[in-house]
Amino acid sequence: MLLLEAGPVPASTEDFPPELLNAGTVQGAMPDHPLNWSFMGYLTPDLPYSIARGRILGGSTAISGTYFIRAPKQDFDRWSSGGNEEWAWDKVLPFYRKLENDLQFGESDMHGGSGPMTVSRPLQDHPVTKAFRRAVEELGFPAERDKNSEDGPGYGPMPSNSVSGLRINTGMAYINPVRDRQNLTVEGNSYVRRVLFKGSQAIGVEVLRAGAITTVEANEVVLSAGAVKTPHILLLSGLGPENELNRFHIPVIKNLPGVGKNFSDHPNLAITWRSKVPLVDYCTAQSMAAVLNFTARGSTCPGDLEILPLLKPMDYILTGSQPHAAHGSQKPAQVLHPGDLAFLISLQAATSRGQITLKSADPEVQPQIDFDYLSAETDLRRMREAVRTAVCLLRSKAFSPIFQDLTELTEPILQSDTLLNSWMRSRLGTAIHLCGSAKFGSPNDPDSVVDQYGRVHGVTGLRVADTSILPTAPTRGPAATAVLIGERMAVFIRGEARQELSYDAPGRASDPQPRK
Repeated sequence: MLLLEAGPVPASTEDFPPELLNAGTVQGAMPDHPLNWSFMGYLTPDLPYSIARGRILGGSTAISGTYFIRAPKQDFDRWSSGGNEEWAWDKVLPFYRKLENDLQFGESDMHGGSGPMTVSRPLQDHPVTKAFRRAVEELGFPAERDKNSEDGPGYGPMPSNSVSGLRINTGMAYINPVRDRQNLTVEGNSYVRRVLFKGSQAIGVEVLRAGAITTVEANEVVLSAGAVKTPHILLLSGLGPENELNRFHIPVIKNLPGVGKNFSDHPNLAITWRSKVPLVDYCTAQSMAAVLNFTARGSTCPGDLEILPLLKPMDYILTGSQPHAAHGSQKPAQVLHPGDLAFLISLQAATSRGQITLKSADPEVQPQIDFDYLSAETDLRRMREAVRTAVCLLRSKAFSPIFQDLTELTEPILQSDTLLNSWMRSRLGTAIHLCGSAKFGSPNDPDSVVDQYGRVHGVTGLRVADTSILPTAPTRGPAATAVLIGERMAVFIRGEARQELSYDAPGRASDPQPRK
């Protein structure tokens, strides 16, 4: 097995850049970071935005905010309908358990205690965390003790793929412990440009290494390039909407109209506020501790809104730069400092859909990414509710000892739907949870790109294993589900290999994976 990574492949935890190991910041998501793809996207037609994606072993788990919450059962109930039974909740729960080492709940019917991904929950002792818990109770929101169970949306600690401030990425958890296996080769700085075909059979990939383009032959190609690069590679390889491929003179291998189309993500906003008293401790790794998931009024999707209090200023979380560390002074632990804080609010079940399209047939030219956020009135309405709910929490009795005022929002804006819509559109961000750009489904569905086993429709020898296959973004962040996809695909691949062995050796016992 050959694993190709476009970026470097550190062989040990210590070899990863220290800023990528620091779970208290997301410095790798800064647009100028060398291990970030920094794709240019448009959240609205008038709002460009740098889309952070990891370009190092471990991918985006190496630069993420370590939010590690499972997709709820309701998502799988929706995704598995129409013949995608491999994604039913009872099929995926054992794999969620298998992948995790949950430090709080341990081995149980709901959790795993010995998996590769360590999952922990931060202490709930920060003044903002305590005030937030009391505020959500004051406003009548229920508790959700375990965000990775099926208790229903509410307030609770945020599961994290970090331990004691160390970000645990999938390269550290899955690849490096087995790097010495004879059947595994890991090669970095190998940029896959396109998949190569003989007829409709994938036979390898074209790779850029050290400035030279080479060909790597393979019996099967598995794309795990992420929900931006995977559809880009598919398009460059001749898999996608026929009219788009023709426009760039790319030979059509298979007309797949759904490649890059109708993706979803989580639009978000930062509600910044000023505290009465110093609250920020830069010497702790804790930047996020708890999260509220709740259902918008009139919504049919439980938990479609989310509010997450930040415990450090956003500038610090993005850059790691401490404004109070001037003159080289080292601040002792537990010294609190002033600073503007924020609530991150997100729409977890957006109606608006985006698309990824080609700008050139040259693999060096990255694709056009259009999110089309807040283009649906229902999305605007729910985001307004989330903003106003966040402000109500800040203005609650529970927050009165520490909340001073909002730093951007004004009362006239809050009271006017029209003004608030304009404010939101001008300050919009994204959770960078892109999914659905090569979704699974029946070959009779013109929008689907792969079957439920990740195999690309209409060709052989090519599979996709990343969040691009999910029909929609989960109603929680997708990191845990991205790892789940890898676990599921590994089983599917092994099952098909056993099936092939059974064909080669008649009478041999096998447990074949059915092809559908």
